[in-house]
Amino acid sequence: MSSSAQPSLFALEPTHYSVSQLTARIKTLLEQDVLLQSVWVEGEVSNFTRAGSGHLYFTLKDAGAQLACVMWRSQAQRLRYLPKDGERLFVHGAIGVYEASGKYQLYADFLQPAGRGALSLEFERLKARLEAEGLFAAERKRPLPSFPQRIGLVTSRDAAALRDVLQTLRRRYPLIEVLFAPSAVQGEEAPPQLVAALRLLYTQPVDVILLVRGGGSLEDLWAFNDERVVRAVAASPVPLVSGVGHETDFTLCDFAADQRAPTPTAAAELVTPDRGELAVWLLDRGARLEQAWQRMLQQKWQALERADRHLRLLSPQRQQERARQWLDELSERQERAIGQQLARRREQVMALAQRLEALNPRAVLRRGYTLVRDAQTQRPMTSITQAATGQQVRLVWHDGVAAAEIVHLDEPESTGG
Repeated sequence: MSSSAQPSLFALEPTHYSVSQLTARIKTLLEQDVLLQSVWVEGEVSNFTRAGSGHLYFTLKDAGAQLACVMWRSQAQRLRYLPKDGERLFVHGAIGVYEASGKYQLYADFLQPAGRGALSLEFERLKARLEAEGLFAAERKRPLPSFPQRIGLVTSRDAAALRDVLQTLRRRYPLIEVLFAPSAVQGEEAPPQLVAALRLLYTQPVDVILLVRGGGSLEDLWAFNDERVVRAVAASPVPLVSGVGHETDFTLCDFAADQRAPTPTAAAELVTPDRGELAVWLLDRGARLEQAWQRMLQQKWQALERADRHLRLLSPQRQQERARQWLDELSERQERAIGQQLARRREQVMALAQRLEALNPRAVLRRGYTLVRDAQTQRPMTSITQAATGQQVRLVWHDGVAAAEIVHLDEPESTGG
C-alpha cells in the first residue's frame, strides 16, 4: 500500500471555555430560570454594610449555607429601617451572577423582618409593585381646593368617623354640602363596596372626596390595602384625602390618595377653611372691591374730562354745546349706573359680613372665652396636646392680646377613637 493510502491521524483539542465565557453561560442559565428571578429567601443577616454609594451589602445564612445579597440604592431608599446583624429577614429579589468575582448572589428589591407576618409581607410586596407602576408618584398629587362647595364622603353608616367628620365640617365651614356614599369598611364585603361608593361619587359634581374610617389592627384596615380599592383611589377625577386609622396607621390608600390625613377629623380639617379666617378674607376682599370701583369711577371721570377738552378744541360752538350737554347726560347716567352697581356690591358685602359676624369667633370671645395661639406660628391651639411646658403663647380676648408662658400642664383626658 502506498504512503498516500495510509490513514492520517489528527490531534483533537478538547472543547474549552474562557473564564468569562463560562461565567456568562452560568449567568444566562440562572437568569432564564423564572423561579429564581422572583424568589423569597429567609435567613439570618450577617456582614451588613452600607456603602458610600448608598448600596447595601449583606449575607443571608442558615445552619447549612449562606447567600451573598446586594440591594441597590434606588431600592434601599424606600426602606423604613435598616437590618442589623443577627436579625432574621424575609428578602425578595432575583438570583444573578457577579461576574467580576465569579459568585452568584441575590439582587434584593425588598426586605422585611421575619417576625412581622404574612399580611405585613403582602402589604410591602403590593406597595413595592404599585409604587413601581407610579401610582404613588408625587407628580400625581393634586392640590386641595381652597373653598370647596360640595364634599364627597365614603365611610360606614355606623362609624364614629362619620360623626367626627360631620361635626368638624359643621364647626369649621357650615355652608358646605356633603354627599355621603356609605360602605362597609371592614371584612370581605368592604373592598367591592368601597370601590362602588367611590365610583358613584366620581359621577357626582363634588370638589373633593374624603375616604375615612377609625383606627384598628392591620387586619381591620386591610380593606384599604386591597388592590382594587387602591386603584380606585388613584383613579379619582378630583382630589381625594385618605383619613384611615390613627396617626401611626398607614394603608396603601394613603399613598395613592392626593393627601393623607392622620385621622378622619384631620381629613375634614384639611379640606375646609376656618370660618373665622374666611370672615377676615371676605372683609378684605370687600374693601379691595370698593377701592377698585372708586378707581374705575375716577378713571371714567378723567376720560370724560379729556373728551370734553378735545371737543372744545375741535368743534364749532354749537357742536360744542351739544357735546357738552351729551357729556353731562352721559356723566349722570354713568354716575347713576356706577352708583347703583357700587351700592349693590356694598349690600352684598354687608350681607356677607353680617352673615359671617354671626359666626365670628370674636363674638364668642366677648362672652368670656379666650383664644390661645402659638407665639411663633400664630396658629390657634385647639388642644392641650399642642402645648408644652415653657411654650410661649398669645392669649387673645375680644378687646386685646397678652403674651404668656405655659408653666404647667394637666394630663389630657382620654378620648375615644
